[in-house]
Amino acid sequence: MCGICGEVRFDGTHVPLEKIQTMTDRLASRGPDASGTHVEGPLGMGHRRLKIIDLSDASSQPFIDEDNEQVMVFNGCIYNYPELRAELQKAGHRFKSHGDTEVILKAWAQWGEDALPRLQGMFAFVIHEKRTGRIIMARDRFGIKPLYLNEGPGHIRFASSLQSILAGGDVDTSIDRAALHNYMTWHAVVPAPRTILNGVRKLPAATLRIIDAKGNSTEKTYWQPTFERSAEDEARSEGEWCDLLLEELRKSVRRRMVCDVPVGVLLSGGVDSSLIVGLLAEQGQEGLATYSIGFEDANNEKGNEFEYSDLIANHYGTNHHKIHIPSAEMMENLPHAIKAMSEPMVSYDNIGFYLLSREVSKTIKVVQSGQGADEVFGGYHWYKPLQSAPNPIESYALAFFDRDQKRMARHLNPDYLADRNESLAFLAEHFCRPGASDPVDKALRLDTNVMLVDDPVKRVDNMTMAWGLEARVPFLDHEVVELAGRIPSRHKLAHGGKGVLKEASRQVIPSAVIDRPKGYFPVPALKYIEGPYLEMVKDALGSQAAKDRGLFQQSYLDRLFDAPSDHITPLRGSELWQVALLELWLQAQEV
Repeated sequence: MCGICGEVRFDGTHVPLEKIQTMTDRLASRGPDASGTHVEGPLGMGHRRLKIIDLSDASSQPFIDEDNEQVMVFNGCIYNYPELRAELQKAGHRFKSHGDTEVILKAWAQWGEDALPRLQGMFAFVIHEKRTGRIIMARDRFGIKPLYLNEGPGHIRFASSLQSILAGGDVDTSIDRAALHNYMTWHAVVPAPRTILNGVRKLPAATLRIIDAKGNSTEKTYWQPTFERSAEDEARSEGEWCDLLLEELRKSVRRRMVCDVPVGVLLSGGVDSSLIVGLLAEQGQEGLATYSIGFEDANNEKGNEFEYSDLIANHYGTNHHKIHIPSAEMMENLPHAIKAMSEPMVSYDNIGFYLLSREVSKTIKVVQSGQGADEVFGGYHWYKPLQSAPNPIESYALAFFDRDQKRMARHLNPDYLADRNESLAFLAEHFCRPGASDPVDKALRLDTNVMLVDDPVKRVDNMTMAWGLEARVPFLDHEVVELAGRIPSRHKLAHGGKGVLKEASRQVIPSAVIDRPKGYFPVPALKYIEGPYLEMVKDALGSQAAKDRGLFQQSYLDRLFDAPSDHITPLRGSELWQVALLELWLQAQEV
């Protein structure tokens, strides 16, 4: 788990070492254990290392493979690297390290593009082939590991964070209007390849990009889930699916224990993280470190779910760490959490994950986390109405979109309003793709491969890596997701949502955790914007920088300031926090 960056030039000029060093320094929090750079004419690469696998210097990066004349930077973890290493050794490859980094390089040399389907894990890597001059870029199937890009005449720059891209200089920081439309529609989600800035893009998940020595590039999607199922799958009982699912989840959590340091669990007290703890305990893990966080109550809303996390911790005898954050401490750290975001993210639990990661990183380097289960197994409320919806696109939009086009025109200043309803067009195109005929499956496919990637997955990566903490997500094992795609939606939506996962969980964890009301990461002081939080957002949106930028109509801002709690999105988000967060983020990045 690390941070990577670099620049490649195709115009004959050389990459300055100072630029690569500056970009690398901006990634320090992602890799606090070591730093390395490699500059060779038109190629420059930088790396910050978090030592997780092969703790020796033999796996330091940028990693140079003299045998195959390749150099690579890599961020992530390949869980099946020992098996791949053994296979590659039989094929005649020699290794000088004991980690997963070198395995990727040898796998590419041996199998080329066919190496990617063999990799089980999360990754973003860039390889330079000295013999051909080609640049190889790849990102894991769910975009768990980020890869941001900046392209200009004769060059391409890449990095694990948008901030590192900006540190390279000469980036167009104007607002992308289509991305802004997505941001304002999908509570901050901006699907790849866009970001909110015109000059920064990101490699989509499950994508391989190859750039030749002249700068010409090709892209291909190397994996995509299918929601087509056999007659046998349609006929399976819920019990059969539960058994199949538990088998895959057991393998998934076991894979994510591959490590040369201890692994803990972020325990919210919900079904998903509780099941991870239960499965690890079932496999003999003793003294497992678990971590929960809570905040002060506000507006008669509870700020923690310790009741449920304590239940699991006590049931399995974990080494449990219960962290309570006073409101003043949250307020003090909120600007730091915003600055750590590679893209603006409005979810209230960003600050929760940021502070939780700060505390967890004091005692451990790797955790497993429960992200992805709701999107993969149908846990959200907007899925069930789609079963009988005459117009699934309209039904999804009504439940999920923060605002329609008419309201968008009243909220954004005209210069920033997209020429068309970009978000509705994206939704319609995605729903019309082949491979999913059931409307619920269409929504699950969109949420798993778009909304999940650029919201919960990105959020957890950003906030954990702000403190040099690696988060592994077993519900996003691609074999688990492939199995889930075969399960008919009626089994997923049963029992109030996530039915098949809940029923499978009963074989492992206490039912009291399964039958509880659905919870969310509670941060009530931020959800109800008042007092110092209201003053903070007023200052940001009333600043000279915000006025010069002019994103939002003043009449809209005035209505939000007058009654923040009256302007709530269909998914219970604050409109004021949404618009303020964007401005706060832009100012934090000094753009």
